[in-house]
Amino acid sequence: MSESDTPDTARLLPDAVHQSVRPGTALLRLETTHTREGILDGAWWPRSRDIGAELPSLITALTEHLGPVTRVGLDASAWDELPTRLVIDGRVVHIDSFPVGDDTVLITRGDRDYFSLLVVPPDTMPDAARAAMARAVRADNITGAEQILIDIDTGSDTPSPPN
Repeated sequence: MSESDTPDTARLLPDAVHQSVRPGTALLRLETTHTREGILDGAWWPRSRDIGAELPSLITALTEHLGPVTRVGLDASAWDELPTRLVIDGRVVHIDSFPVGDDTVLITRGDRDYFSLLVVPPDTMPDAARAAMARAVRADNITGAEQILIDIDTGSDTPSPPN
């Protein structure tokens, strides 16, 4: 095994991956956990606020790595219209409305596996979106989705002072 194949570096995405991120992209760092303590499992940059158009490609990509996704939790105020379920790849995916904020999507696989993804607003500038997504998927990230988006808007790497 070469030095570049060590377990610590094998999990990191090369910088070129982040440069190729475009609207409609999901970056994932998937770990099964039972609690959410502000750590994100990935990031998603939808092209629009039309969940019926955007969610199928995300679920298809996630299913490839996780297996069947059973539920998605979204903040209804963040999307143009929020159905209670969609049929994606022949499976019913239930959509729950949670006041999680427009910066987060919650993914459920089975009964116990939960994944939290940062949602980058569709109109975000590419460099800012890439920076937010890269920060969200860092294994040592302890910053929540809302703060990451605030920080990339200000160009800061540190949390903004309270108002």
